[in-house]
Amino acid sequence: MTSNDVQGSDRTAARPEELDSSHCWALVRAAAVGRLAVVVGGKPDVFPVNHVVDHGTVVFRTGAGTKLAAADGQAVAFEVDGFDPQAQTAWSVVVKGRAARVQEPYGVLEALTLPLVPWHGGQKPWFVRIEPDSVTGRRFHVAVHRD
Repeated sequence: MTSNDVQGSDRTAARPEELDSSHCWALVRAAAVGRLAVVVGGKPDVFPVNHVVDHGTVVFRTGAGTKLAAADGQAVAFEVDGFDPQAQTAWSVVVKGRAARVQEPYGVLEALTLPLVPWHGGQKPWFVRIEPDSVTGRRFHVAVHRD
């Protein structure tokens, strides 16, 4: 076997598997924490948040501050990922869409019934909902490095 054969087979094995929408949502639903990507002062920033999936959207709680100001009414990305050590696979799901503070009375009352408790002890009175434009996911086998 030549080095080209090995490289070719490594490339084939390393190709990520595209996950369908229902699988992506199941992984987002099961993840304990995700990362919210926003733009702050013209530069990207990332915030870890605990979240829930509600009617095909992602909802998280936050207090007043940078995260809320950068997300409210803006295009955002939300990402969760994981690793299965037994299967030696890793996965990642990205939800892209527009975030908006939940403000209408019925929406706030509905959000209060969600199983969403802030991990941080500070005040987190605001609910933010991400309405997705796209949901994409990939799973791939982790390369085993041999010396």
